[in-house]
Amino acid sequence: MIKKVFISVSSKEENRGSVEFQIFSFTNKIRRLTSHLELHKKDYLSQKGLRKILGKRQRLLAYLSKKNEAHYKELIGQLSIRETKIR
Repeated sequence: MIKKVFISVSSKEENRGSVEFQIFSFTNKIRRLTSHLELHKKDYLSQKGLRKILGKRQRLLAYLSKKNEAHYKELIGQLSIRETKIR
């Protein structure tokens, strides 16, 4: 899984509080909760938690896009979060 590769790179740098690592962590949580909710459609507490995590990730992505546009595009490409718009 991609998580092991990313964690091994981040643990060498001792930078687990970075914006990129937090976005990566939230993305993994979102994917796990999404697969859980496909089986358990009426788990409303998990739905609420998913919405909270989505909001946090959205705020972090907005911050990263303002701070460093190139890093932002690279990260969403690696995580395949959004479809890129061609201008």
